[in-house]
Amino acid sequence: MTIHETDYLIVGAGAVGLAFADSLIDEDPGCHITFVDKHAKPGGHWNDAYSFVALHQPSAFYGVNSMAFASEAIDTHGANAGLCALASGTEVLAYFEKVMNLRLLPSGRVAYHRLAEFKGRDESGIATIRGVISGEETRIAVRRKLVDATFYQTSVPSTHTRAFAVDEDARIAIPGDLPDLWKRPDAIPQSFVILGGGKTAMDVAVWLIEAGVAPDRIHWVRPRDSWLNNRKYLQPGEDFLAATVESQRAHLEAFRAAQSGEEVFERLEQGGYMLRIDPDVTPQMYHYAVISEGEIAMLRRITQVIRKGRVTRVANGALHFGDATHPIPEGALHIDCTARAVPFAAAENAGPQFRGDTIVLQPVLAPLVTFSAALTAFLEVHFPDDATRNQLARPADLTDTPATFPYAFMMNLMNRGTWTQTPEIAAWLAKSRLDPTGPTIARMSAARDPRLAALGGFREAVMAAMPDVIRLGMAAKALHDGQTAPAS
Repeated sequence: MTIHETDYLIVGAGAVGLAFADSLIDEDPGCHITFVDKHAKPGGHWNDAYSFVALHQPSAFYGVNSMAFASEAIDTHGANAGLCALASGTEVLAYFEKVMNLRLLPSGRVAYHRLAEFKGRDESGIATIRGVISGEETRIAVRRKLVDATFYQTSVPSTHTRAFAVDEDARIAIPGDLPDLWKRPDAIPQSFVILGGGKTAMDVAVWLIEAGVAPDRIHWVRPRDSWLNNRKYLQPGEDFLAATVESQRAHLEAFRAAQSGEEVFERLEQGGYMLRIDPDVTPQMYHYAVISEGEIAMLRRITQVIRKGRVTRVANGALHFGDATHPIPEGALHIDCTARAVPFAAAENAGPQFRGDTIVLQPVLAPLVTFSAALTAFLEVHFPDDATRNQLARPADLTDTPATFPYAFMMNLMNRGTWTQTPEIAAWLAKSRLDPTGPTIARMSAARDPRLAALGGFREAVMAAMPDVIRLGMAAKALHDGQTAPAS
């Protein structure tokens, strides 16, 4: 069997793997990269997402460093009016196809094995990949490193396994089924039941209301409510810098005054930086979701909210929560939104990113996963050893709750401080499209833009808050480590 060769074998051609490769081919012009991915097209989980999915962060700092989205303008209508555009799922897939087909493959330094899976390496380090349809095996000698871009294990409704039973006569769907309801008008239900409290469930609720479904026809099972980032404070560019800095100052002040992660969120809500759907329910979840105030207003119109925990069985006319039941109109369509975008089982593979002949891509600026991957490629090329690289970019774990959030915030702040004091990284940040503030500040500094005055005293504010950030961060780390420890 012929043995192919490559410098870097990247497992996963989703957003993270593509961002790493895009940065790597610029920083190391002589390297060769090979991708292996189970999907038929680049883009990872975006291939499996529901048709009306969209980014919930601005398109302007998502994707890869070398290529902007086709439209990064300001939205003029809808719930996102006045804020930077959010690419639809269709636009994201088209974007990643362009990255692969117009950027990476034409370089002559990238090979792409689609519809294939990585089967491991033998004692000599030779990797084997197998076609998921053809069954054919290919052996690849990896000269430098295996790059694991699958750490996030992103789960979407069309691919996850349900954790509840469904009776034969109960109607159930995934979000991707909803746009096809028009094809069977006689089967359109009178009632809809949304299962799940995360961002997918919120997307479905907004979609139903915008499709004309009266809110009183919607029932919503929310086992936990979520804290949500106010999108207007997470915008790139010169016009939004003052709001961005204002939000970061508010975070620092909240840490100085708070005694827990939960109190940090309560203080941030007072200034409008964090949002929740129901003002009478304290959220127990935080997954970095971003939302507009207009969307919050729509979601609050749904008043039939069921808080009895997680569903264990769906029946026609009733939901079961263990021994408890809740009546639902017969014939209701239940929409399964219970997939976790980032299953926290990924923590089992957590640790340093650089591990000898392997790189395990993880967030180093939570939750900006594509930025993190691009920066990791830069570190791989420009710094001499794993110890140095790992010290420069320590994983900022994606945490699950308000109580554990201070740990990720602390790691973000510590990593940022390290980067700004490392000249090579600071110069890279100033030109990185994926960094929400670096290029903006560089442009404004060059133009002596008076709006830079918003940054006055910010470094001093960070220094003043650091003792409290560390105080809450280390307490949150202990909670996080306990929550994510493998079962004995």
